[in-house]
Parts: sequence; structure tokens; C-alpha cells
Amino acid sequence: MITDLIVNLARLLLLVLVQVVVLNNIQLSGYINPFIYIMFVMMLPVRIPKTVVMLAAFVIGLIVDSFSNTMGMHAAACVLMAYARPAVLKLMAPRDGYDSEATLTARELGFSWFITYAAILTFVHHLLLFYIEVFRFSEFFATLLRVFLSTVASLTVIMLSQYLFGKPMSEK
Repeated sequence: MITDLIVNLARLLLLVLVQVVVLNNIQLSGYINPFIYIMFVMMLPVRIPKTVVMLAAFVIGLIVDSFSNTMGMHAAACVLMAYARPAVLKLMAPRDGYDSEATLTARELGFSWFITYAAILTFVHHLLLFYIEVFRFSEFFATLLRVFLSTVASLTVIMLSQYLFGKPMSEK
């Protein structure tokens, strides 16, 4: 229990650090903004109560907001993503359900499961984030293009980090 807390806090620190120091300074043509910090909410264990996940999402969103000077936009998008997470998990549940000790990683649950799970949650996050940022429908299609391109960029970074920095698969 304590080791899980330490691992999750270290993951939070690392993801926020990479987001704030590296990825916030990458903006390709104004349409591609990769976000890796949302992986923290995605990878929280299934057994954690929904309210705790939403509170953690709010806190990580506020931390990124404070470094990005975005006044709550990341917090709102993260909370929506955390709210949608149980529905996505239920929709994608394996036949036998989730193991209470399982971690939500690509190595644990498979590439196709994780990419679908991450794509849905990343799209939900980016949709709200970029439409709050624009806050008008006159740029609807340009913003939708930005959502799609940033979702692809974020998924690429998330999947690379899953396989480069994840735990190696254990022999069963």
C-alpha cells in the first residue's frame, strides 16, 4: 500500500516535470500539443474510488495550470477525463473483470486494449481543453483538427513511454 503510494507520487512528479519542462515548450504549427501528464490519471489502479481519482485529476490539472498559466482549463479537462474513466473501463472490461491488483498499462492488459482506452480518454481530455481555450464555435473545425492531431501526438508519447519506461513483463 505504501509502496503503491510512493510509486504513484513518483510517477506524478516525473510526468508533471516532463510536461512542464519539455512538452509545454513543444508546439508544432499551433496544432500539435502533446500532453503526457494525463497518463497519471489513466494508470491509477481500478480499485481506487471514483471520487479519489477525480480529486487526484483536479490536483494534477491545477499543478499543470499553475505552470502553464491556463487558469483551470487543464483541471477541468482532467476532471472530465476522470469522470469518464469508469464508463470507459466498464465498456472495455475483460470477460472476467479486472484484477484488483492489476495496473492499467499496455504490458499488463495488451497493446490494443490500452491504445483504445488511452485514445478515448485522451480525446475526451483534449476536446474539452481545446474548446475551453478557444471558447467560440467560429473556429469549430480548426479546433477539431487540433484535437485530433494533439490526440495522436499525445498517444504516441504515451505509448512510447509505456514501452520504454514500463516494467518488463514477468514470466508466468
